[in-house]
Amino acid sequence: MRPLSASIACAFLLAASAASADSRVFIIANQADGYGVDQCLAKGDKCGAHAARSYCQSRDFAQATAYRRVDPDEITGAVPKAGNEKCTGNGCEEYVAITCQR
Repeated sequence: MRPLSASIACAFLLAASAASADSRVFIIANQADGYGVDQCLAKGDKCGAHAARSYCQSRDFAQATAYRRVDPDEITGAVPKAGNEKCTGNGCEEYVAITCQR
């Protein structure tokens, strides 16, 4: 009887961990807002945790597990480039990846 209850308990634990592992990565434009939140997110600083969590909660996720700056070259075909030039000035768009988890 013990092996059967142990197997059932393991099955419930695995099912619970699989359900809680629902996560999604959002790629968003890192727009300067004048408050420095964009830099906190882009640098992965602790001050960006609240903004990342709020972003995830606004999309019905419980928490943000990670946030960081994303190089446009990491985004496959989603970011149009002007010719063959790399953008290096203030007008260049930067992106942030926020990983949200339920």
